Amino acid sequence: MKPFLDVFPDLHITDNLRELLELVEVERVTASRDRSSIRVYIVCPRLIHKQNIYGLEKGIKDQLFPGKRVTIKIQEKFKLSEQYTPEKLLMVYKDSILMELKNYSILLYNMFRKAECSFPKHDVMEMVLEDTMIARDKTAELKRVLEKIFTERCGLPLEIDEEYRARQKKTLDPAIIPYPAVEAQTGRGTGEESDPGYGAYLDAVAASGNVTEFPGAEGEDTPFYDASVYAPEAEAELAPGRLKAAVPAADGGKVQKAGRQDSGKKEAGKKEINKKEFGKKDFKKREGGRFGGYRRSEDPDVLYGRGFDDETIEIHQIEGEIGEVAIRGKILTCENRELRSGKQLFIFTITDFTDTIGVKIFAKEEAVDDLKAATAPGQFVRLKGVATIDRFDGELTLGSVVGIKKCEDFTGKRMDNSPVKRVELHCHTKMSDMDGVSEVKDIIKRAKKWGMDAIAVTDHGCVQAFPDANHAVEKGDGFKVLYGVEGYLVDDMKQLAENETGQSLDHTCVVFDIETTGFSPIKNKIIEIGAVKVENGKITDKFSTFVNPEVPIPFEIEKLTSISDNMVLNAPTIEQALPRFLEFCGDAVMVAHNASFDMSFMKHNALLLGKAFEPAILDTVSMARFLLPNLHRFKLDTVAKELKISLENHHRAVDDAGATAEIFVKFVEMLKQRGIENLTQLNEHSQMSVETIRKMPTNHIIILAKNDIGRINLYRLVSDSNLIYYAKRPRIPKSEIMKYREGLIIGSACEAGELYQALLRGVPEAEINKIAEFYDYLEIQPLGNNGFMLQDEKSVVKSEEDLKDLNRKIVELGERFNKPVCATCDVHFLDPEDEVYRRIIMAGKGFKDCDDQPPLYFRTTEEMLREFEYLGSDKAEEVVITNTRRIAAMCERIAPVRPDKCPPVIPNSDEMLRNICYNRAHEMYGENLPKIVVERLERELNSIISNGFAVMYIIAQKLVWKSNEDGYLVGSRGSVGSSFVATMSGITEVNPLSPHYYCTECHYYDFDSEEVKKFSGMAGCDMPDRLCPVCGKPLKKDGFDIPFETFLGFKGDKEPDIDLNFSGEYQSRAHDYTEVIFGKGQTFRAGTIGTLADKTAFGYVKKYYEERGERKRGCEINRIVTGCVGVRRTTGQHPGGIIVLPHGEEIYSFTPVQHPADDMGTKTITTHFDYHSIDHNLLKLDILGHDDPTMIRMLQDLTGLDPVRDIPLDSKEVMSLFQSTEALGITPDDIGGCPLGALGVPEFGTDFAMQMLLDTKPKYFSDLVRIAGLAHGTDVWLGNAQTLIQEGKATIQTAICTRDDIMVYLIGMGLEEGLSFTIMESVRKGKGLKPEWEEEMTAHGVPDWYIWSCKKIKYMFPKAHAAAYVMMAWRIAYCKVFYPLAYYAAFFSIRASGFSYELMCQGREKLEHHLADYRKRLDSLSKKEQDTLRDMRIVQEMYARGYEFTPIDIYKASARNFQIIDGKLMPSLSSIDGLGEKAADGIVFAAEDGPFLSKEDFINRSKVTKTVADLMADLGLLRGLPESNQLSLFDLAL
Repeated sequence: MKPFLDVFPDLHITDNLRELLELVEVERVTASRDRSSIRVYIVCPRLIHKQNIYGLEKGIKDQLFPGKRVTIKIQEKFKLSEQYTPEKLLMVYKDSILMELKNYSILLYNMFRKAECSFPKHDVMEMVLEDTMIARDKTAELKRVLEKIFTERCGLPLEIDEEYRARQKKTLDPAIIPYPAVEAQTGRGTGEESDPGYGAYLDAVAASGNVTEFPGAEGEDTPFYDASVYAPEAEAELAPGRLKAAVPAADGGKVQKAGRQDSGKKEAGKKEINKKEFGKKDFKKREGGRFGGYRRSEDPDVLYGRGFDDETIEIHQIEGEIGEVAIRGKILTCENRELRSGKQLFIFTITDFTDTIGVKIFAKEEAVDDLKAATAPGQFVRLKGVATIDRFDGELTLGSVVGIKKCEDFTGKRMDNSPVKRVELHCHTKMSDMDGVSEVKDIIKRAKKWGMDAIAVTDHGCVQAFPDANHAVEKGDGFKVLYGVEGYLVDDMKQLAENETGQSLDHTCVVFDIETTGFSPIKNKIIEIGAVKVENGKITDKFSTFVNPEVPIPFEIEKLTSISDNMVLNAPTIEQALPRFLEFCGDAVMVAHNASFDMSFMKHNALLLGKAFEPAILDTVSMARFLLPNLHRFKLDTVAKELKISLENHHRAVDDAGATAEIFVKFVEMLKQRGIENLTQLNEHSQMSVETIRKMPTNHIIILAKNDIGRINLYRLVSDSNLIYYAKRPRIPKSEIMKYREGLIIGSACEAGELYQALLRGVPEAEINKIAEFYDYLEIQPLGNNGFMLQDEKSVVKSEEDLKDLNRKIVELGERFNKPVCATCDVHFLDPEDEVYRRIIMAGKGFKDCDDQPPLYFRTTEEMLREFEYLGSDKAEEVVITNTRRIAAMCERIAPVRPDKCPPVIPNSDEMLRNICYNRAHEMYGENLPKIVVERLERELNSIISNGFAVMYIIAQKLVWKSNEDGYLVGSRGSVGSSFVATMSGITEVNPLSPHYYCTECHYYDFDSEEVKKFSGMAGCDMPDRLCPVCGKPLKKDGFDIPFETFLGFKGDKEPDIDLNFSGEYQSRAHDYTEVIFGKGQTFRAGTIGTLADKTAFGYVKKYYEERGERKRGCEINRIVTGCVGVRRTTGQHPGGIIVLPHGEEIYSFTPVQHPADDMGTKTITTHFDYHSIDHNLLKLDILGHDDPTMIRMLQDLTGLDPVRDIPLDSKEVMSLFQSTEALGITPDDIGGCPLGALGVPEFGTDFAMQMLLDTKPKYFSDLVRIAGLAHGTDVWLGNAQTLIQEGKATIQTAICTRDDIMVYLIGMGLEEGLSFTIMESVRKGKGLKPEWEEEMTAHGVPDWYIWSCKKIKYMFPKAHAAAYVMMAWRIAYCKVFYPLAYYAAFFSIRASGFSYELMCQGREKLEHHLADYRKRLDSLSKKEQDTLRDMRIVQEMYARGYEFTPIDIYKASARNFQIIDGKLMPSLSSIDGLGEKAADGIVFAAEDGPFLSKEDFINRSKVTKTVADLMADLGLLRGLPESNQLSLFDLAL
């Protein structure tokens, strides 16, 4: 015999299974004559579950014989220890036998599953079967199979006697309505027909084909063939050497495919596709095809083409060009394109949910209408066409479509027909952190469709679905949403010393440890007890014994403890060992590591023996958390290592007890140093620290808010769990729940809940009772939800009956403590077929068991009644309907977000704003203000103050003034520049009045002269220069002619949105200043929610199928992607949004709060809800960071110019940049053919913007404003204004460029002001025009091209925003013309994200070489390379203007900014490739400490990598530095 792993060395298996297979030997390997079947005979001293045997068979076939038609069969024999008897074998092996029987015969499986087995004698099993004709007929076969398993396989002779009992007829309660087993779709239901093992068996039968040649065998997959009738010549024995893929396919190499998988799941019993049936013989000339004109069918069911009655096949069965096929499915997407030939090409995708396929139809004009109706997305159709490989994309596609017919929705719509509906109390949405995959609105829609009254939303650790849930319920709707969370509970209320009575720390203690056969004291046994007695801090005695468990020791336990059956065979039983141990302990304090586990076994066995055992208990795990808070793990070996205590033979009771005793002695010393002398004092110090809570294990808990008080308390708990206790997950301490329990309903949650886990661990009854009493209701779930435990060999749950017993126990606890027991689904997706989305999400997160999805779908009332039928019909109705409705009735209808508006209050803000505005107006226009100024101010101020908006202006004013005071300009965004009050209060530079002159000396002004009126609608700076007719001084020119109504509407009640562009380097200071204005704790960053995007989801789906060797068509991947998109991944923060909380309000009244992206290292606190959900009732300030103010500040520092006073907005030289390169002193040929000087100018420096400049030929500043509006809009220029200008229908002055243009133009054409505003708002948001609006516009003479243009627009920029941007850009452009070195230094320092010292600073010739290379590769450049190309063009322009770089001097260069040195630019250190800003800072700091001695010294002091240092040396930046310090040290020694 040879070791199994030597025979199969290339087999990939799990580590756990590999350890078991190390014990397995191969007796022989045989094969049938045609090599289509191989048998492997193995021998093992340990039992191997049949599931692992099946897995090995599949692994050998798939890995060693891929694509071959070969069947692998493993015949196992076990040489078991003397601990085994037939009765004990049945206990541990029954689950495996059942799985084997299910694959062999479903009849035998059901007989044995329902049989009652007993052992009147050691080697006799009495089997009582249900008395049926089938049972009597099949009993002999069942006995034969079982006797072969026990006798031949396991070496335990067994005689089986059968008896029969009368069959018990089940009476089905009328309340429990049968329904088709939907679970069968998931393979995880409770019905036999849906069992995954049986499905796998059917798959195996379908896949194997007729390849069996074994005489006497019942079938290739039977595990019970009779070796005696097995003809020796039927097989050839193979040498058990290294077995490799040497077996040819039985059919000469042709592999018949058994079918693909439906979304990764196998379909059972799939029929073959006969190519002849769908072959080319069906092709013939016909009417309605390509050989005749299109004729509409007379059959009303035919939507397109002609009728057909072919049987449909599933789409996933279509593999390759198999000819003509008929399918049915749902149309997902459709697009049609007009071809040059005049035909239209229809391209659509259709799915039947096993797969998706694309369809292409070339339609003549007369068929277009039919096809549009037939291919409307969302409808179900039957379709017949030819499967061909598309020559454009290489995908299998259906073409030559014969016809499309109507089809019923075949997806099996589930409905809830129960007269009284249940309420789902445990439901996860897409906000449940990469776990739930259904939109909350879809879940609520389904619940309402089924007639349910309410549903709970309980996402994991967050409540971010609440606002959308609220929006899914209309006002007046009787439906109720219960708002809750599935939290992560930490029990921080356990005392360090249990049952203490004030014992001294020097009291006698017994430190003990046990080894067991498993985790449950009820189902598992003790196999070793080791103990050490400690008195007065010294070890005085020891106790050690093996215990015969009288059951075989599982392999996993033997592997962990090295205790085998033979070692315990002659040991005392627990009945003998435990009394001795209890006598050893006396009244000692019991000490153990993870004492709850050890004590649960001791208490349970003492109870069985009728002995009282309630000692004081100390847990060294809890003590370690208290005394060693810096540890992250508290396992025995970790704690021992920390305390430098030797731990040999870990996981042996006597050795672990000895090490634990030494740990305990040290802990006692540490406690005494803290002044703790007894256990009572110890408990007084037992309150857990935050750090300890972060390291504690968690359980799930459901928390529902029953009223607004509860909602606020819930938000407080969610906030604290994220802000204070977060560690991998947001934790909620039990003490916090007790503190804020008012208004909350607490549920025990799922199998991960505290109660369920305690039942699994078999903790003592008293502790179970204590846990149950904490909850307001207890929860039970369908068996399939917890079916994963049956797959875990370590689990104490071995059968479905065990799962039922756990639920029964919870029901019994509910009855005992008068707690409602509620049955929930733990919904993670809507329908069974939706599990594929969660499967892929979990695969993307790295879960290995992602393919074993439990059936966590939304069930109807009938489905849940049937699920809990085993409780009895009355109890099932109580837990499914009565109690869930009872909990729902306890919850009031509440809104998750307060509906009222709560702006902050600044005392006297109304008067303050009025004074600021008038003071500034008087400064500009003199004591006697122009009528237009007064009227505009009064109109705006009355509107702003009456609607309560003054405080927003004052806040913005304070922020802007503070920034200006600190030397940084602030640019306004959005339409705030439409407000003259904003201008006068200093919030924006944009003056929205009509163009005008005014004198700063004598306060002359001119708003009305004919010369001024010529510039109506333009900008003041467009007007010619003039001298003051009164005092002779030059007049100021101002005004952009922007109506206030753009900002706040004609009623002045539109919510103002004041967005401000601060310098990027000043932004954080502006944020901090908001706290100065409002006070600490009154401002929060606006939170955002990051969800799974299309691209990421596509990657998840593609990777999932690639890893499983499945090829999916692109359209099928896209279908699955749609179900994964939108799942919450992380949280973040708005780049500049600040939420302001009014004084006297609590943030928890509006939203929970948290750190962005769960980053516990940041001080930033954001709103938990996406800021859009709360910006209607809390003020949101947009304090954004922007490069332009930063660049202007740097230019100001370099030139000494005041950007507002010293830079005119009417410079002809600057204007010429947008017309030619003349002002730069170069020609287009010098800069690669670029015809303009606008490169590097914000808003206008891209090729797209420069083409607009060339097309529109701007002459005035106002033209640039209009172009900026065009550039920032969507579908405003391309295919719209550009076309109109080219066709001569419009000019840059008349085309729609900004949203204001529409309102002003329509009012000018005579439309009512309010309607004009409404049309503007609709168009700018891309909502187009209503028919009645078009009629009104036409009636007032608005030309057709204008209406056409409005309908094309998707988004529009406000004129004030464009003006503010252009003013900033103009100032920068001014410096480009008149202060070029300063401009280039500022640009490269702040805007040049792709700058490379190596590529750009080695001279003009080398730059041109690199530029040419990049331009050749233009279509394939990465984003970073595109940025580099952009910066190279600016460098090219700089060289062309005669300016150069000076090499970097490591002692002078700045880390981040370019410097002007001796008429040249010195690049920053961070411009060197591979040298980040932090590394550059390191060089600067190191250089301040003195010259570098060598390259080695440079690396050590600056902390740069050797790679970067080598690059710098190659660039000549480390010239003169030797490689190491050796020479310098030698010189010093001399």
